[in-house]
Amino acid sequence: MAKKGFNTTNLHSDRKDNPEHGVLHKPVHPSVAYGYDDARHLAEVFQGKRRGYNYGRQLNPTVTALQNRITQMEEGIATIAFSTGMAAISSTLLSLLKAGDHIVSSAFLFGNTNSFFGTLQRLGIEVTFVDATEARFVENAIQKNTKLVFVETIANPVTQIADLKAIGQLCQIKNLIYCVDNTMTSPCLFLPKSVGASLIVNSLTKYIGGHGNALGGAITDTGLYDWSGFENIYDTYRNEKPELWGITQVKKKGLRDIGASLGPEAAHHLAAGSETLSLRIAKACDNALALATYCQQNPKIKQVYYPGLATHPQHERAGQLFKQYGAIFSIDLAEERDCFDFLNAMDSIISSSNLGDNRTLAIPVAHTIYYEMGPERRASMGISDSMVRFSVGIEEIDDLLADFEKALA
Repeated sequence: MAKKGFNTTNLHSDRKDNPEHGVLHKPVHPSVAYGYDDARHLAEVFQGKRRGYNYGRQLNPTVTALQNRITQMEEGIATIAFSTGMAAISSTLLSLLKAGDHIVSSAFLFGNTNSFFGTLQRLGIEVTFVDATEARFVENAIQKNTKLVFVETIANPVTQIADLKAIGQLCQIKNLIYCVDNTMTSPCLFLPKSVGASLIVNSLTKYIGGHGNALGGAITDTGLYDWSGFENIYDTYRNEKPELWGITQVKKKGLRDIGASLGPEAAHHLAAGSETLSLRIAKACDNALALATYCQQNPKIKQVYYPGLATHPQHERAGQLFKQYGAIFSIDLAEERDCFDFLNAMDSIISSSNLGDNRTLAIPVAHTIYYEMGPERRASMGISDSMVRFSVGIEEIDDLLADFEKALA
């Protein structure tokens, strides 16, 4: 049978799993506990000898349906969902790394991920930050104790594009886990598996959920990494197929022990929201390109950061990798412009910290989500005090352009 398209596969995901009573959406299962008529079956579920549910912190039927949906989107072998995207990142790395290990990370990193990597350093895990737009910088940072390379597809907020393909080839040669955060592109625009990613992060809160009404995160194993050679796997989890060792350890040591579980109600919202992902993101990307082009031509704006512009340093790379150029862009206002007055003059565009929403959101970057980093680190990432980041939504483009006209007048 021919492989079906992204939308068709996603829309029929729940139905193909034969949910109760023939419903088209997997229902919300709020139960925390699961009863068994035969106590032996309960024990076998705990021991991994029988499929089933034991406790809501580890497994829930509604969450399982969402996990299966994300696995299909990313063309992976298994997914674990968490309460947030940061929970997915922190639980995964704490599960797989130990004191004395080393990771190489893109320096152009989401603020909270950067903060968490600082926590890893305090726990004895070395982190080297590099300019990931060139694979040679990643290669130069690799040490004997390096276990993992971490990058984002499109950096937030300055939109640098990592050298994803070359880094993937490097990780394969060096036998390193290659962890790619796909939040800014989503599996609709880009499949990290195509560049050799071992693990894929998605903040489900963002484009996959899309409606700003539920938090969630996920880690997907692509099946490309050989876990049989990874020394940090506990003996307890080596009794399954080697390709499942990594994701099983993340499930047990991360999800179960750390406990950042995704609730069934949120899972239901995220799954339903994901059904329109390709429609929403296509419109948002079109709007972002139109707005970035307008801003580039306006003398009151000093600089525009968007991969869809020919002037972007990685424009050609973005065109080769992604179906569209994404729906976030940032601007540096001209020196005499106040970013707060600029934002306050807008009507349809909302000052807010989220992204991936149907609504267009804007935020003064240096004063909010990157404030804790301090001016020196912000400067190294290309973040100016006048920078404003936009997460573009699906409004009519004329209304969005009118907001910019008004705010810049």
